[in-house]
Amino acid sequence: MRTIIVSLCIFFSLSVQATTSDYLTDTSRVNDKVALLQLSEDYDSLLHSWYVSRSLNQNNDDTVAMEDIANRSMSMPHDSVIRKNMTEMPVFFDMTYNRIVKSYFKVYLKDKRELTETVLGLSEYYFPYFESILDAHNLPLELKYLPVIESALNPRAVSRVGATGLWQFMYATGRFLDMEITSFVDERRDPVASTYAAADYLNSLHEIFGDWTLALAAYNCGPGNVNKAIRRSGGKTNFWDLYYYLPRETRGYVPGFIAVLYIFHHQEDLNLNAKDIEMPLLTDTVKLTQKLHLKQVAEVMQLPLGQLQDLNPQYRRNIIPGGKEYALRLPYKRATDFIALQDSILNYKDSVYFNTKALASKPSKQRYYGEAPSGNYTRLYYRVKPGDNLGFIADWYDVRIRDLRYWNGIRGSMIRTGQRLNVYIPKSRAANYKNIDKLSFAEKQKREGNPVSNTQSKKVSKKYPDDGKYEYYTLKKGETLWEVAKRYEGVSDRDILRMNNLTTGRYLKAGQRIKVKRIN
Repeated sequence: MRTIIVSLCIFFSLSVQATTSDYLTDTSRVNDKVALLQLSEDYDSLLHSWYVSRSLNQNNDDTVAMEDIANRSMSMPHDSVIRKNMTEMPVFFDMTYNRIVKSYFKVYLKDKRELTETVLGLSEYYFPYFESILDAHNLPLELKYLPVIESALNPRAVSRVGATGLWQFMYATGRFLDMEITSFVDERRDPVASTYAAADYLNSLHEIFGDWTLALAAYNCGPGNVNKAIRRSGGKTNFWDLYYYLPRETRGYVPGFIAVLYIFHHQEDLNLNAKDIEMPLLTDTVKLTQKLHLKQVAEVMQLPLGQLQDLNPQYRRNIIPGGKEYALRLPYKRATDFIALQDSILNYKDSVYFNTKALASKPSKQRYYGEAPSGNYTRLYYRVKPGDNLGFIADWYDVRIRDLRYWNGIRGSMIRTGQRLNVYIPKSRAANYKNIDKLSFAEKQKREGNPVSNTQSKKVSKKYPDDGKYEYYTLKKGETLWEVAKRYEGVSDRDILRMNNLTTGRYLKAGQRIKVKRIN
C-alpha cells in the first residue's frame, strides 16, 4: 500500500485534509481571534462527548482552589526560558521559537487553557493507540500530537470543508486510503483505523520530501502545494523559507504543532492540570457479523448509551450494519458480559430497532385498475379469445390501446385467453358495441373492413413437411409467436414469421405446426 500512496500522492494536492488551521490570515502576524474560531468549534463539539461532559460537570461541583485560579491567569514563560527548554527537549523535530509560534502558545495557554487541559486528559486514552501504531510503522512518536491541532482529540470533529475525525481526512482521501465510509460506518472517526491510515500517509509524505516539517505541511495542504512553494522559492526546502509561499491555512500548521509539542512536554512547568476524563484506559473488542443497535447493548447491559458512542464513534447512526465482521469496543471488564448475553442482546427489541417485516414483504395481490373516464360513459366487458391482442380489441371498440392498458392495469401488451377486459364507451354509442364479445374473429374483422382473405386462410392452415432442415412446433391454444420464440434460444418472433413466409401471426390457430428454428 505504501508504494501506491507514494506513486499517487500528488492526487491529494487539492483534496486533502482541511484542518484546525483553516483560520489563518494572510498577514505576518497570526490573528488570534480568527485562530480561535476552529478551536472553539472543535471544543464545543467535544463538550457533547459523554465522557467529557460528565467529567467537566463533576469538576464544576468541586470547590475551585485559589491556587488554580492563580494558575489560569499566570503569565507566559519568558522567551529565553522557552528557547532554553526547546534545546533540551528529546524530540525528533526541529524546534523553532519565533513570534508566530509564540502566538500559538498564547492560544493554548491563555485563550483556550481549559481546552488544553481537557485535551491533556483525553490524551491518556488516545495516545496509547497512536503510539503503538506509529511505533509499528517506525515513525516518530511525536506525530501523536498531530490530532491535537487537527481535531482537539475529538473523533467526531468535522471541519468547515468536511474533513472528519481525529486525523481530519477528507472523503476522497479516506476512500483512497481504503477506509470504509458509508451511511452507517465512517472509519475516519475510528481511532485505530484512522491512525493506521494516517501513519501510511505520513510515511509516504516523508519519503517524498525527506523532511518531517515539510511532511507535516504536506499533510495539511497536499504534496502538490508544497512542491509549488519549493519551486516559487527558488528551490528552498526549509519550512520557514517557504512560509509565505505556502497556502494561508498551512502557515500556522507547523507553528501550532511546535507549540503543542512543547506544552505537552512541559505541562507541569506551565501549571496545566489535565482534566480527569475517566475514559477507560483498558478496553476490549468483540467481533460481530450480525446487525446490532447500540441501544440494544446499552439497555440489556445497563451501560450509558453515551459511553458506547464515545468508545465506538465510527458508527454514525448507532448501528453496526452487519454483513461482515465489525468490532464493538467495550470497557475491558464488560466484554465477557457481552459474550454471555449476546443472543439476548441481538434479539432484544429487534423489531423496534430494525424493520424485520421488510425482509419478508411481498407486493400486494390486489391488482390496480385505472379510473373510469369522467362523463357519460358505460362499461362493457370483453372476454379475450385465442388470437386476440390489444391492437385488435382497441380497433373493434374504437378506443386507444393506452386507455385499454390503463383501465385494466396492464403493463406492456400481454393478455391471456379468458381474461376479462373493461372497456368504457360513451353511452350514446354503447349499443353499437354490446355484441362484439359474441362475434367470431372473422366477423369482428369484417366490421372493421378487414375481412380475412382466402390467402390468409390458406396460410393459417398451411402445413410443412418434416424435411430435416427445420425444427417444428405445434401451437397451443392462446399461444402467441412471442411466447413460442422465448422457448428457443436466439430465435425471435420475427424469425418465425420469416421462416414461415408470414407477414403477421394474427391468423395462426391452435394445433397448427410451424417452423421455429433452422437445423444447422
